[in-house]
Amino acid sequence: MRLFCFFWIVKRILFVCLGNICRSPLAEELFREKVKRLGKLDEFEIDSCGTESYHVGEMADPRTREVATENGMNVQHHARQISAHDFQKYDLLLAMDKLILEEMRQFAPLHQLMDKVFLMRQFDTKGSTSQRVPDPYMGSIQDFREVYRILDRCTDGLLDYCLQMK
Repeated sequence: MRLFCFFWIVKRILFVCLGNICRSPLAEELFREKVKRLGKLDEFEIDSCGTESYHVGEMADPRTREVATENGMNVQHHARQISAHDFQKYDLLLAMDKLILEEMRQFAPLHQLMDKVFLMRQFDTKGSTSQRVPDPYMGSIQDFREVYRILDRCTDGLLDYCLQMK
């Protein structure tokens, strides 16, 4: 009698913005939907957080939820702040801009763990020279729609990268 052991490596992905109510929860849900469409949701753990604590416990911004709904998604995330544990738990941490990346350094328990941190725009399939996903918080619904378009491209590139990870 032969015994077969089936296992797979779970890829843990964390999206990080400032308050965790605009960009990162939208990226989280976009990425989750794409992984789900491929039938690989059981191979990923996906979450988001912010570097600041002032929105902890709040739902995503109503405009984030509106844009998600317009695109067939339902964002139910409640904001949380990044912790030192996140750097040990997650395989990839995606910062929405350089300011967020720099703020993340204060939470990393070991400097070497910053090797897991990437800028979200590094995965932009359009090959943009911008390193920033703009923060739409002070803007209009159109700004949120533009962020959605950017994140849609970036999550495509990120998914391709993750599917190649061993």
